[in-house]
Amino acid sequence: MKTTVPHLQKGDLVGVVALSSAVEPEKLGNALSFLDELGLRYIVGDTIYTQHHYLAGNDDMRLADFHEMVKNPQVKAIFCIAGGYGCARIAEKIDYALLEENPKIFWGFSDVTYLHCAINEYANLVTFHGPMLITASKLDDLSKKMFFQLFSPMEIQYTEAISPLTVIAEGIARGELIGGNLQRLVNTLGTKFEICTDGKILLLEESGETIPKIDAMLQQLKQARKLEQLAGVVIGSFTQTDADKAVLHIVMQEYFGDLTIPVMAGFKIGHETTNIAIPLGADAILDTQEKVLKILPGVYG
Repeated sequence: MKTTVPHLQKGDLVGVVALSSAVEPEKLGNALSFLDELGLRYIVGDTIYTQHHYLAGNDDMRLADFHEMVKNPQVKAIFCIAGGYGCARIAEKIDYALLEENPKIFWGFSDVTYLHCAINEYANLVTFHGPMLITASKLDDLSKKMFFQLFSPMEIQYTEAISPLTVIAEGIARGELIGGNLQRLVNTLGTKFEICTDGKILLLEESGETIPKIDAMLQQLKQARKLEQLAGVVIGSFTQTDADKAVLHIVMQEYFGDLTIPVMAGFKIGHETTNIAIPLGADAILDTQEKVLKILPGVYG
């Protein structure tokens, strides 16, 4: 398990950055209002108001924004406000030792998956796969409540009380929970940030990709030998795939069914109104008999 990070308290200062695509300014108010609701103060990075082609500022600016939040001792958490594309462009220049020396909450998903992989590996820290702040007004109450795991250590237990779960392959597994967006995980292959899956429970989610494209990405993971030593697989939200869930489950069965590891689908983790936040790098148990995913806290204190 990676090192957990200090928890938040009401009144703490947090940083808001855009490390990927440019932000729509008209949506900023809802994001910041949500932080107000959580009782947090905030600093808004320069990248929130900047655009460089399709990015939220050029690479140097986005990198500097991130480093400034890491170096500021008053900032207790860094929230990525939106996704898109861009995190991979700055990953190689991030000072991971600086982050390891100044451990703090790092939150986001989708494109941020690339940085989750990098931070988990090179700073040895737990990070949080959770909704972007820009979507705060669209989240359901349960998704909003998951932000409270940042304020005190709490074990997450995801059961069918949250959503129906489908067993793709039976079993029980314990291991470090890793993963995120399928496309961004594939993007790490062949780089220094290549995802390490040995003995891990792998989370997969995706949006806006067809079944053939999903198949192709899973095939690439397979040929990269990333499926051979998995402990288990958590299949999150696969939205806008132009195919029903039954077809998706058949594809997942083809890739994971013969690995003699537990695989379960139906988790509302990803690009949906219900987007359950979870700590990556934390120890977890996936049990298909009990139909539960248990995850240890990502914060301490």
